[in-house]
Amino acid sequence: MSELIRQTRRPTQRSRYSEHMLNTSGSFQEDVPNRTFTSDRINKSLGLLEQATGVSRGIGSPASSSMRGRLDHTPQPSMDYSLTTPTKPLSSFAVEDVKSFAASPHHQMLFTPSEKLTSALHDTSRNLPNKSILTTPSLASRSVVEPSMMLTPGRNLDVTSINNVNLLVEADPGITATEGLYEEFHLSFKSHQSSTEVFTLVQKYEELCQEQVELLSKLVRRAIPGQHKFKKTEEVLNQLEREKCTWRLLASLYQDRQAAAEEMEDEGLELPNESEGRSEKEIISAFYDGNAVVRQEQIVVDWLESCAADEVMLHSEKVEYYSQSVCWENSLHNMQQKTDGGVPLPRNHMTSLDPDAPIRQNKNLADLDKEDEVRLLKDAFRCIRAGQMEEAQRLCKKCSQSWRAATLEGWRLYHDPNVKSEGVEGDQEPIEGNHFRDVWKMVCWRMAEDERFHMIERAIYAALSGNLRELLPACNTWLDYLWAYFKVMVDQKVEQELRDRLTLPRSLEPLPPNFDQKQLNVVSIFQELQATPHKNVDSQAKNKHHIVQKYLILNDLDTLTEEMAEWLANPAERLDSHQKRFLAHFILIIRTLGLQTREEMTVPIIEAFVKDLIEANRTELVAIYVAQLPPSLQVAYYAKFLEGVEEKEDQQRCLQLAEEAGLDVAAITKTVVENIRTGSDEAMRDLLPSDTLEAVTTEDDQKKIEAINWLVFDPSQRAEALKQSNALIRTFLEYKKHDAAREVFSKIPPDSVDLIHRNWQSLAGSQPLPAEDSNAIREHLCIQAYLDVLSAFNDWFDCYHNKKPVQPVCPEAASFHDKVRFEHEHREYEMELHKWEQTLSLLTKTVRDTAYNVLLFVDGGWMVDQQASMDLDDLRQEQMVRLRERCIPLLCTLLHTVLHATGLYRECLILADEVASEEFQLYKVFSKEEMKQLLSKLKKSSSCLLDQDLDALGYEI
Repeated sequence: MSELIRQTRRPTQRSRYSEHMLNTSGSFQEDVPNRTFTSDRINKSLGLLEQATGVSRGIGSPASSSMRGRLDHTPQPSMDYSLTTPTKPLSSFAVEDVKSFAASPHHQMLFTPSEKLTSALHDTSRNLPNKSILTTPSLASRSVVEPSMMLTPGRNLDVTSINNVNLLVEADPGITATEGLYEEFHLSFKSHQSSTEVFTLVQKYEELCQEQVELLSKLVRRAIPGQHKFKKTEEVLNQLEREKCTWRLLASLYQDRQAAAEEMEDEGLELPNESEGRSEKEIISAFYDGNAVVRQEQIVVDWLESCAADEVMLHSEKVEYYSQSVCWENSLHNMQQKTDGGVPLPRNHMTSLDPDAPIRQNKNLADLDKEDEVRLLKDAFRCIRAGQMEEAQRLCKKCSQSWRAATLEGWRLYHDPNVKSEGVEGDQEPIEGNHFRDVWKMVCWRMAEDERFHMIERAIYAALSGNLRELLPACNTWLDYLWAYFKVMVDQKVEQELRDRLTLPRSLEPLPPNFDQKQLNVVSIFQELQATPHKNVDSQAKNKHHIVQKYLILNDLDTLTEEMAEWLANPAERLDSHQKRFLAHFILIIRTLGLQTREEMTVPIIEAFVKDLIEANRTELVAIYVAQLPPSLQVAYYAKFLEGVEEKEDQQRCLQLAEEAGLDVAAITKTVVENIRTGSDEAMRDLLPSDTLEAVTTEDDQKKIEAINWLVFDPSQRAEALKQSNALIRTFLEYKKHDAAREVFSKIPPDSVDLIHRNWQSLAGSQPLPAEDSNAIREHLCIQAYLDVLSAFNDWFDCYHNKKPVQPVCPEAASFHDKVRFEHEHREYEMELHKWEQTLSLLTKTVRDTAYNVLLFVDGGWMVDQQASMDLDDLRQEQMVRLRERCIPLLCTLLHTVLHATGLYRECLILADEVASEEFQLYKVFSKEEMKQLLSKLKKSSSCLLDQDLDALGYEI
């Protein structure tokens, strides 16, 4: 059938599932991706793992040989599927057995439709070239038991890469081992953001989870039993296993749904009404082509079996059977002893060895044969559950039960390719399938109903015949139950289609009486699963990944996003970081697929993941996920993240990442500075300005000062840097934190004013600067003038009080040598005094000039805007008024102090004229108390002038 499908749909691609399911011979195996790394790193990783467990890795030890097997990529003969292990020592499988298993295809289904399904889905794939819808690198290797593939981690799984820590001695090794998963998901998402690569991205997510599952499995296997910390590791392992399956289901279903939608737009394929002369295989192939609902139901069955195959591969143990060369060898031995006159047979021991003897005679096998029989049935059922029919048949043949293997062969749909075409040169092509499949199905149904057979054997034939009632007792998990229901549902629909369309010269055997007693559909299946009395199934149904899988199958994304939002909103749920990572990436995939979801539900999911990344300080990851939020939240969250970044190199890197992610860097940096600058304003408002001339710079002040760096990196933000620095300096000046104000001022490069003009000219040409920018520049110059005064006064104060030379004193009873030394010291003193007076005079002039630059500031006065702004900042205006009221009286007092101390009394009175001048109206900013103090100082200066025989204003009398 696969050949027919390739001819009718897309013959350029090939599905290994279709090869296996639609053909009775031959196999196909995809190339397995190379996931190995250097032997040194593996040695180091395994050495760390074995160090804590005390397992020696010496020459000839199992660990060392296992490692060599991994390094050499040699399939190990010890790997096989089983549920039980014999209690006595047994020899291992022969290498030939493993090779024969490796040559068998992976996937088996009850119906040829499954074969047709995977081939059709593969051929219609538009986004994953050369990949089947369920085919991933991890799946491609399932048909080959290759421990080197299973145990070799990917690049993020190198144990030594996790801070060189021994994972087995970590407090929580499961979390530690999976730290690299966040970075790997980030890199994958970053490199596959196109909508055409969405399924490639989902496949990559699945691979990453698979690699982590393999690593955690190694940790758990090497752990000391009973350690509590490894219970957490097992929880993480189980969680990642379910996540891997969820990604696989998402890719499988939605790739087919998108392909089906495209076919509908193109008017798709129509199922022909005429089916006369068509074989069972051709009818069901056309059925799957034309019925997307059934095809997707079969996808679910394929998915469930592929997940089971993964679990078998991961947790498999080698198994042997007591009877191999001869079926029921121990029973035969007992019968031969009786024939030879030995010990008589037990009373209930069977006396024949034909396959029907135990049931026909209602007698028992030998005890060891009973154990073998149960073990074989369990292994066979496990293989069928994993879609590995050929492996189940191989196990039966291995135990010399070829007759049982033959009973598992009757499910194949009949097809005779020679009816409509002839082979090359008239050769006959082989006939496929079972011409009397209806008879075989009825027999299987009766065996499933017969209570004389073991429960597992009945379940095997129930799975082949669609008998749900007998299949469920052998199922133990939610996934098992889901598989049973979906398998039976597809069986019902396929059988009905065959009987509606198949024309044969003979009448078909009627279906069993209860075959379609319960008509199943997807909704009713989940309703029954929710009401199941099986406690384990009911408990697993509440698992979050199973809930996601449920709504993916139902194609109900709105309800799913509501559930996810409730998980995040409910504190009792306590989602861990891996769950939030999955939910966020799931929502992003849904968006990329173009599926409509409620934004008010999806945004909080991404928000929760972003918060986790910020709390974990994952610098490289935050930007790209913040970019997935609405623009308003992008600025808020990334600004919040940047508040905690202090190193300059890290700040520049974060801004670079933000720019690469398409974030509004200008708005973000502005928000960062404003958040830090205003973060403690409420607390500062309760403080009163210091009575001293200089207040201490606190640690909180220093954080605000350093925040200005965010706006200096980008030259285009220099205007904003100027505004934010002005705002911070205004606050510092109000509280007399002059050193802090100077430090802020020094953050602004000296060429900022020119740069602002150049930036504006490049945008607007010869148009004048906006009022906000012009006022900010003027305010910056006002601040510069004021800080210059304070610096000049500090220099003058230090010189006047600390640097004046001390006059030497001559001792009363000085000797000649003392007098000579005194005269020498006095001459040096006079020289130093002269230098000091010159320096003081120069500093006094500097203080006077810089003070008048503030007091007589051009175009309206100091801290007064020259242009009216459209966006009036009331807080800024209030601060500027307060600064004039506090700083101008202070400057007048300082200037008078300097002039009076240096004997420039007449200039003191000139200061009074400037204060009283109506042009600048400085007197208006003085309070009554401040004016009284100034007038009192001026009075002293006038007294000094009178003492110099001048009038009160300094003029000659």
